Amino acid sequence: MRILTRYVLSELLKLFFLILTGLTLLVFVVLMGKQAVEKGIGLGPLLRMTPYLLPQALQFTVPGTMLLATTSVFGRMSSYNEIVAIKSLGISPMIFIGPTLALATLVSFAGVALNDLAVSWGQSGMERVFLESIEEVAYGQLRVNHTFTYGSLTITVRRVEGHKLIQPMMVEQPSEGHKGQFALADEAELFAYPAEKRIVARLHNAEVQSPLKVVYPDWFEWQISLESLSGSPRSRSPSYYALRDIRPAIVEQRERLEDMQQGMTAAASFAMLSGDFDSLADDAWKPRERALSSAKERLQRLYTEPWRRWANGFSCLCFVLIGAPMAVVLRHAEFLATFFACFLPILVVYYPLMAVSVDYAKDGTFPPPTVWIGNVVIALLGAWLMRRVVRY
Repeated sequence: MRILTRYVLSELLKLFFLILTGLTLLVFVVLMGKQAVEKGIGLGPLLRMTPYLLPQALQFTVPGTMLLATTSVFGRMSSYNEIVAIKSLGISPMIFIGPTLALATLVSFAGVALNDLAVSWGQSGMERVFLESIEEVAYGQLRVNHTFTYGSLTITVRRVEGHKLIQPMMVEQPSEGHKGQFALADEAELFAYPAEKRIVARLHNAEVQSPLKVVYPDWFEWQISLESLSGSPRSRSPSYYALRDIRPAIVEQRERLEDMQQGMTAAASFAMLSGDFDSLADDAWKPRERALSSAKERLQRLYTEPWRRWANGFSCLCFVLIGAPMAVVLRHAEFLATFFACFLPILVVYYPLMAVSVDYAKDGTFPPPTVWIGNVVIALLGAWLMRRVVRY
């Protein structure tokens, strides 16, 4: 029995690491190209981003690799009648499938860790490399596209001459805790200080509005905070939180929501007592309602995120649950035919159910655990196929 277990595990692991290497390299190149095109990043910053892009590439390739390795091994074994041979000896096919499921469970836990690493450490590392190269990126995009956008800051120029921006227009949109600014100038220069998290724009003959309009006929230095451009930590998407940070974020968001509700109640009571009913009119009250609705939506997304992260990680186990018995049933030695036959129900059932359940869980229509519905449906289908393989 141990020989059979070692045999199937060795075959699986050899194929798994071989396919994982090839697929990860392919996805890695695609992700690097995406960063280069979208952000205008040069080769130097791209190379520094390499370790931070790797977890993102792996989170895409690990589930598919696990399915491809499983269908390849079990399809070949079934086509060569190895499954029939062990059943003729009175040995259950679970001697092969059991270790495969155990391996898929371990890979699923690794998948959860990879998802967490990619969106927390990987994303923050890429952002740090981008900020360290923001001056180079800004000048590169301004030379080619005559425009550069980062967060709430947009810069457009007529042309670039060396380090000088000719006839620049800079707009910083208002954000939480920061007033917007607008500037026009004859020429300007940009200097980035990533360690101090700021950009300095030296403007000549500038007209600045923040919020009052002021004209500076000589040189003027406009200080721009990089933190204000990218948004406060409170406005960061829940998708970029590490799992360990989500619980404190939920507590903070619940306190913030409670403060908003108490503030609205106090404002409404004061308005009724003072007879200021205009402040309760729809036009005056709608901004408060929108802010409250946004806070509730963010809290619901924070509740949903851990469930989504674990469901994504355990897609590896669900894929193996359907891939192993289907490969045995189909009996194809050609692994690509078996892979696509197994991937079809995943494509048609799993991913649509996952997308719909996540959307409804985020807006509060369904409770967060419903993001597992795709995993459950695929697992039940796999269990039905597994029963057929074992019995017949």
